[in-house]
Amino acid sequence: MDKTITFEDFAKVDLRIGTIIEVHDFPEARQPAYQLTIDFGELGIKKSSAQITTLYKKEDLLQRQIVAVVNFPNKQIAKFMSECLILGAVKGSDVILLNPETKVKNGTPVN
Repeated sequence: MDKTITFEDFAKVDLRIGTIIEVHDFPEARQPAYQLTIDFGELGIKKSSAQITTLYKKEDLLQRQIVAVVNFPNKQIAKFMSECLILGAVKGSDVILLNPETKVKNGTPVN
């Protein structure tokens, strides 16, 4: 662990539950990735690019709930604007998505 943060620093990170409602290939990305559209309930719809193609097929991602950071600034990736960061555990080149154990309302905060 390189850096220690305060609880106040951590509290600034807005983690929310969302449901993936669209998945598209992203051939312009440097690394294999998908373009995802995610429903965050009252927060609205956000898009994200995710390098999760080694473990997940597009059809398996539809309607899957995920955990994401929703208050980072937008990031341009090729011709795509990523509006949130999906969280996952990294094992080598694989990313295992984090998700709630049971279905919850989209936009639910994660503390």
